[in-house]
Amino acid sequence: MSAGELLERSLAYALGSVAGAESVALGRGTPCSEWNLGELLGHLDDSLDALYEGLTGGRIGLLPHADRVCGFRTRACAVLGAWAAGPPEDVLVGERPLDVRVMAAVGAVEITVHGWDVARACERPRPIPEGLAAELLSVAQCVVGEEDRGGRFAQPVAVPSRARAETQLLGFLGRRL
Repeated sequence: MSAGELLERSLAYALGSVAGAESVALGRGTPCSEWNLGELLGHLDDSLDALYEGLTGGRIGLLPHADRVCGFRTRACAVLGAWAAGPPEDVLVGERPLDVRVMAAVGAVEITVHGWDVARACERPRPIPEGLAAELLSVAQCVVGEEDRGGRFAQPVAVPSRARAETQLLGFLGRRL
């Protein structure tokens, strides 16, 4: 599957997860113990903003924008449009180059897993499709190292070796079903 297809499927999943969030109290807890629902939605918006910056300008700033005018749905559509328009080959993250396909794949992990977090916080079971979860698991295993644990990612949660890809992905990223 191409990075663009992975990004598109991840955004579709997250859009479905965010759909019911407007009727839920933003102070509600999430599987990300450090963030409530409002903070998690803000983080998702920052992630989409960074993807859009990378796809349209070839550079991602290291500080998030304070602009919250554009809603999640609008920004998700803008990201897909930017990908379809033909992104640059490399994106600068700060001053470091990153292959745009890697950026899209990492963004897909971020968007999907936080989409799952949002659905969970809204008490709406929303399984990650098995094929998408399997693709994202392989990406996550390549980009999340031990040095990332405790700061950006929780410690992995043990899951059975024959567990579904969704369970393995979520467990690898420190979440419990």
